Amino acid sequence: MVLGLGPTKGTINSIVQFNRRIAALGMKYFYASIEADVLGVVLHYAVNQSASDYLREKLWEPIGAEADASWVVDAQGFEVAHGFFNAVLRDYARLGRLLAHAGVWEARQIIPAQYMIDATTTRSSDAYLAPGKAMPTFGYGYFLWLLPGARRQFALAGASGQHICVDPTSKLIMVQTAVDNIDEVWHLWSALVEQFGQG
Repeated sequence: MVLGLGPTKGTINSIVQFNRRIAALGMKYFYASIEADVLGVVLHYAVNQSASDYLREKLWEPIGAEADASWVVDAQGFEVAHGFFNAVLRDYARLGRLLAHAGVWEARQIIPAQYMIDATTTRSSDAYLAPGKAMPTFGYGYFLWLLPGARRQFALAGASGQHICVDPTSKLIMVQTAVDNIDEVWHLWSALVEQFGQG
């Protein structure tokens, strides 16, 4: 699969067409997949390796993933960072467990704990990203969807009904795929947290 309008466009050629802001910095939420693609290119050059190799070394192997994951690569050889990452359910659950435990896996800090807080908490200066402000129900963190409610909860949400929901307070996670009914997913998650999330 190739990102862009033609078979040879690729990520960098797609990025350069977006060169002006739609609003002043810090004033308006607007979801744009291309932002993750920019980050993917920056990561590639910062660590001098592919995002796939970096993820395998820094995350997938440390959490003991049972299977290789796959990622769509564009015409220029870059992973399409805004999506198209596929893994088996149990490995998605391992990722959810890592996030629920503030980036700790088997007593080893894999993701900095402060990053996890920053990525999943809306600061007062970023109130426009809070649940109910960014979107009618959800908020937005560092590429994570912030869920409404009195305590911190968040989710990774992919196309066609893929979700990893995380409640750090209780360490409850839910991995769900194949049901593309967004309301059904969030009702199920809310019921699970109410029933089992007494952390």
